[in-house]
Amino acid sequence: MPIASINPATGQTVRIFDELGDEEVERRLAAAASAFATYRSTTFRERAAWMNQAAAILDDDVERVAAMMTLEMGKTLAAARQEVEKCAKACRYYAEHAQAYLADEPADAEATGAVRAYVTYQPLGPVLAVMPWNFPLWQAMRFAAPALMAGNVGLLKHASNVPQTALYMEELFERAGFARGVFQTLLIGSKKVDSILQDRRVVAATLTGSGPAGTAVASTAGSHVKRTVLELGGSDPFVVMPSANVQRAAEVATTARLLNNGQSCINAKRFIVHEAVYEDFQRFFVDSMSARIMGDPTDPATEVGPLASEQQLKDVSELVTDAIDKGAEVLCGGDPPGGPGWYYPPTVLAGITPEMRVHTEEVFGPVATLYMVGGIDEAIALANATEFGLGSNVWTDDEEERHRFLLDIEAGMLFFNGNTTSYPQLPFGGIKSSGYGRELSSHGIKEFCNAKTVWIGQGGASTSE
Repeated sequence: MPIASINPATGQTVRIFDELGDEEVERRLAAAASAFATYRSTTFRERAAWMNQAAAILDDDVERVAAMMTLEMGKTLAAARQEVEKCAKACRYYAEHAQAYLADEPADAEATGAVRAYVTYQPLGPVLAVMPWNFPLWQAMRFAAPALMAGNVGLLKHASNVPQTALYMEELFERAGFARGVFQTLLIGSKKVDSILQDRRVVAATLTGSGPAGTAVASTAGSHVKRTVLELGGSDPFVVMPSANVQRAAEVATTARLLNNGQSCINAKRFIVHEAVYEDFQRFFVDSMSARIMGDPTDPATEVGPLASEQQLKDVSELVTDAIDKGAEVLCGGDPPGGPGWYYPPTVLAGITPEMRVHTEEVFGPVATLYMVGGIDEAIALANATEFGLGSNVWTDDEEERHRFLLDIEAGMLFFNGNTTSYPQLPFGGIKSSGYGRELSSHGIKEFCNAKTVWIGQGGASTSE
């Protein structure tokens, strides 16, 4: 696909960008390697000053950057502002905590016969980040803030439909005081990722995206013995048990499904409800989904904007049509409005069977699938009946049930009685086909560090007769 900003609300192309040629890519790889040679020796205090300055710039630029993201991928202006603000918080968080997270860790010197033994964390070098369009600033920042604070340098290959946001990331860090080459944006197509990852100067990669894209990056990286972190989407369960506040659960379920116009890896997608509260939950949930206002994402009244691309609209429509053709019941939505822009209404489907594609495939749009179960065993089995294992959400006030879900839900994250989201303070990532490795928290900053073992024995000059 072309590297271009296309307004999802109208379908009109705003600006087309030229892809970097091979010579320019080589120049940028050389600049990354050169920058790392110096940047790796900067202090945490220096990096923190630059990172805090990046946060301050984000504060100043919030309206401009929010409008840019809304234009490029269709999220509401309110959601875009929140994303910019979240990025500023992440910058400040890692500026404050990186040094403590990467402090030397003492080891048992006596047991190993050493005078002193410890583990020290050192940066690896240039890291390639292959990022998606759905949270164009946040996805890139949750890599960049910890990676740069650890002393690595970044190369960003962003999605082709958010080039202005991608270029802003490079601009941001240069304006903040980071040396040129420490963070660079590569306006390239996906076909060039493989050769860049093979380059010896690129030491690792992180990717958030589709399963096939993750497989391709992991395969190339593995053949060159390079570290990777992968976040490959999810089909997150949202389980409601009888002890829950059902009306509150339905309200949060609506937010959980429609966040970012339904285009988030950790959106709740499969709603699994105990039969004792199913009718109440269904009524509250359908009413809440139906009430959300869909429209122009720049309108303050809008709660659900367009999907990010024409292909997204086609993919969501095909999944819903397949379900309807195979007997699913449409409780609300299910009929795109047509006209300009790539809009799809909030939709709830019931009567889902294993033959329907929505039962196993991730629906990246505002479509919820609703299931009724008879008890906790059935709820857990259905929650785990997916290749994915990213996030999960359970509503129960029963401590024994919480313990059971904690033990048996197959996911990298489990949220009880609240919306699944990402925080700089908590590790983010999944298992199964949702990927491996962790972003954010102390776990994320260590992913691209060398945990170097240091053993020091007794010194002193040798003697001879």
